[in-house]
Amino acid sequence: MISRILQEERPYNVPVDAAYGVLFAVLGTTFLITVAGVLLKGKDAALGDILRPSDDFLSARGKYEWPTLALSFFASGMGAWVIYGAPEMGAIRALSWWGVIGYSTASAAGGWVLCWLGPIVRRKTGGESGFSAVGFALVRYGRLMHLGVTCISCFYMYIYVVAELTTIANVYATFVGKSTEGDDSKVYTTKVAAIVVIFTWSYTCLAGLPASILTDKFQGVTIMAFVIMLLVAALTLKSNEVSKKEFNDATGWFAKGGEAFVTLWIAIISASLFHQGTWQRVFAAKSDRDMRIGFAVGGMMVTVLMMFFGVMGMIAYARDREAYDTYQKLGYLSIFDLLRNLPQFWHYVTLILLTTLAASSVDTLQNGLASVLSHDLLKHKLSPNWSRLVIIGFMIAAVIQAAQRFEVVPLFLAADLVCATSVLPLFLGIWDKDLEFWGGRIVVRAPTEVGALIGCVAGIVAVIVNGKINDVHKAINPYTGKVYEKGPLSYFWGINYKSDGTPYECALCGPKLMVTFIVVPLVAGAATIIFSWLDVWMGGDRAREPFAVIPRLDLPTDPALLKKNKDELELGEIGALIEHDRDTADENKAEN
Repeated sequence: MISRILQEERPYNVPVDAAYGVLFAVLGTTFLITVAGVLLKGKDAALGDILRPSDDFLSARGKYEWPTLALSFFASGMGAWVIYGAPEMGAIRALSWWGVIGYSTASAAGGWVLCWLGPIVRRKTGGESGFSAVGFALVRYGRLMHLGVTCISCFYMYIYVVAELTTIANVYATFVGKSTEGDDSKVYTTKVAAIVVIFTWSYTCLAGLPASILTDKFQGVTIMAFVIMLLVAALTLKSNEVSKKEFNDATGWFAKGGEAFVTLWIAIISASLFHQGTWQRVFAAKSDRDMRIGFAVGGMMVTVLMMFFGVMGMIAYARDREAYDTYQKLGYLSIFDLLRNLPQFWHYVTLILLTTLAASSVDTLQNGLASVLSHDLLKHKLSPNWSRLVIIGFMIAAVIQAAQRFEVVPLFLAADLVCATSVLPLFLGIWDKDLEFWGGRIVVRAPTEVGALIGCVAGIVAVIVNGKINDVHKAINPYTGKVYEKGPLSYFWGINYKSDGTPYECALCGPKLMVTFIVVPLVAGAATIIFSWLDVWMGGDRAREPFAVIPRLDLPTDPALLKKNKDELELGEIGALIEHDRDTADENKAEN
């Protein structure tokens, strides 16, 4: 044991220039694959998409079969953050198996939910014109709900980018022997984050969503190959061996882990349904059947990868329990204990793997942000290139915020809880007809836009009230002491301190956050139903219409022409729905 711990003191020493070489090689290869794909389309078509992106550029609607979707869901859904999040579950004994399994399956569960929800939303949005769940909010409710969902989706995807850039920058700093906490490495980590953003933005600008899906196939295969290599190398290293007794003593099935399981499932599913990069793949599926199989298989691949990293955290904890229990070593860095003693060649392999993971996630998020912003631009006959400028702003802000080195799990918890406030108000919208019980004596009204908006606000209020009940007044990083938030919004972070300054245990180790994640969506959903009923009771049929309407710029202003155009649009939407139903029926016949 003593010799093993002494070995662990050996620092990582990948040369800085060599690390940059890996970074540029991986991102450059991805860029060249994209350029090759663009050139295959023909120079004129490619130039047209770059100057004025088409619908296909942004949605790749109805193009891909399930094997491509499976690899795309797997590669885009995982990110460099898995090297922190999953091992941390395994390296905290109170969470152990329940935490690892919860994180692993919950990370895939959003895709499994979409196997059912995706076709419904695609049909209601209009398979021939929809982009994402943001479009569903506009079609089903109206402009105000659309703007609210847009803000929440952009916030979630922005936080995801920050987490990705924070992780990949810190990984590079670790492998070249720099601190991930001190100011001495901030310039280096900021450069790494900026390089990732520049490359991914460049190739998504060249070819849009098709580029992201094309690179996902390459990245998915690369990820699987390198994970298998790392698994064999790390677990066959003599210094990483643990006895069966050591492993059993360090792991278990504990109640706190079960609470974390529930929290993770609700949190991650809520957030996944606001990930517009994933929704793009729903609309890119060739058929509902391809989407369902692709997301189901991709989800299983995600679960296996997450389990791999989680078990690695368990093994690291079993090797040196005392150091982790006394915080001499930190759970989210546990996997680096196993990689440290590998020959330097494997450190390069790890950098290649994590750079690939980061690029696959960041390019998906950039495309997702672009789809949210471009939908209205296309609809109003404006250039989608404006969205590219907005994405640049998002990316600059993300690089700056990544330099502040927020802990990854609390970042995701904050975004997840925001999404949980609105997930039911939004997706209760698939229910669009009143429900009658006992011969019509009891009528439950379908959600209205006003009811859904009040439901979202009720969800936010529920979080603040939970924080007040739990006596939470500030959020502080337990490892560095950095204050993230003070006041009523502190509870969103999940790492919380009481008003007297004493800390709670880790958020995922107890029932408080679990109860919050159960209560918040239920309060939001209940408020949506209750206030929708009141809205219809007070406003009649007018309540079922959008609360506010913003005219489309491409439609005529003359009332007679406007009515004619509206009728044509409605007929076109009905025709699209009939065509979709016909295609679905043909698919069902083929399956049977």
